[in-house]
Amino acid sequence: MTTIAVIEDDTYIGGLLEETLTQEGYGVLRAYSGTEALLLLEKRQPDLILLDLMLPGLSGEELLPRLKSIPIIVLSAKAGIDDKVKLLTEGAVDYMTKPFDIRELLARIAVHLRKTGQANSSALSHSDLHLNVSAQMLDVHGQALHLTRTEFAILKFLMQNPGQVISKSALLDRISLEIPDCTENSLKVHISNLRKKLKTVSDREYIESVWGIGFRLLPE
Repeated sequence: MTTIAVIEDDTYIGGLLEETLTQEGYGVLRAYSGTEALLLLEKRQPDLILLDLMLPGLSGEELLPRLKSIPIIVLSAKAGIDDKVKLLTEGAVDYMTKPFDIRELLARIAVHLRKTGQANSSALSHSDLHLNVSAQMLDVHGQALHLTRTEFAILKFLMQNPGQVISKSALLDRISLEIPDCTENSLKVHISNLRKKLKTVSDREYIESVWGIGFRLLPE
């Protein structure tokens, strides 16, 4: 599962981010100070960090140079251009000014995970599903199954988060990076077609609809 560290001392903002990210299918690590963040990151390696600047102990500015090879999105009330330029040149991959729109943040997270390759493993396997991402091929029970680009993008994201309920909005946000013309209405059609194709080679149900929320890939 893709994991995001939320380093934020404001319990309301941190709680909102944790709840939203969890609903979107991400694992979440929490730290409430710069010092706590360093201890946490010695034990766990997240795929992306959301970093507040005004932290007790070590500030976000002091913490940033110590966090290497992990994409960091700074979340701060500082809106000055000089502040943004300084942080971006010191290692942050993005900067959002508080208050921010949560849907925009989710979209930016998806983009940066894609850039770092975290959202695109070269091969994914789940039960008897084997997805070759680079070759855009699906193998089920040793049989090759042709999928459209949209069906492939949907299955890839579900296989990256097996057993996790993925909301329709999260699924649309993620696959829109590859398939920009998919809508909520057409998403249902694509998933229905994907299920039918999987049925032609297996009696198993792989994709479950979670009423009012979205979809998930059933556990093995």
